[in-house]
Amino acid sequence: MFKCIIDENIELRLLETTHAEEIFKSIDSCRNHLREWLPFVDGTKTIEDTKKFIDMTKEQFVSNSGFQSGIWYKGVFAGIIGYHKVDWNNKSVSIGYWLDERYVGKRIMTKACRKFVDYAFNNLKLNRVEIRCGENNYKSRAIPQKIGFSEEGLIRDAEWLYDHYVNHIVYGMLADEWVRGK
Repeated sequence: MFKCIIDENIELRLLETTHAEEIFKSIDSCRNHLREWLPFVDGTKTIEDTKKFIDMTKEQFVSNSGFQSGIWYKGVFAGIIGYHKVDWNNKSVSIGYWLDERYVGKRIMTKACRKFVDYAFNNLKLNRVEIRCGENNYKSRAIPQKIGFSEEGLIRDAEWLYDHYVNHIVYGMLADEWVRGK
């Protein structure tokens, strides 16, 4: 099992089927919080749905198109961060993430995101990392802002979220900027 220790409280692990119950319980306990910005919540009704998601992430990992990691805070599952499909031709990737509402405001996601960006540039040798956030999702937008991403623009009606469209703000970081910013 892959593990990455970020600090004494935060650990990243590749998702395994054995994590399905704790991931599902986290989603189920904060559906309203997550549903505001994430389209998968209503489709995650059972532990089996969560297992299907985990199986999909394993296929993503095996096909070398990215991976998803669970975030554990003080030994308790707290959220997920992952690469959307890696574009090897253009050496770029987009990062997505969500956090259980009980763990918001503890800098957990900022630290996890920083680790993922660093891994993208230093291990995967990518040139560009992108993060897209709902225009009014200020907590999510704060993360790329804190770690030095450039705000690159707005994509109108970028995502259908249950009953309405959401605009996305695009943030970008290039490999040479990441090196200079450290």
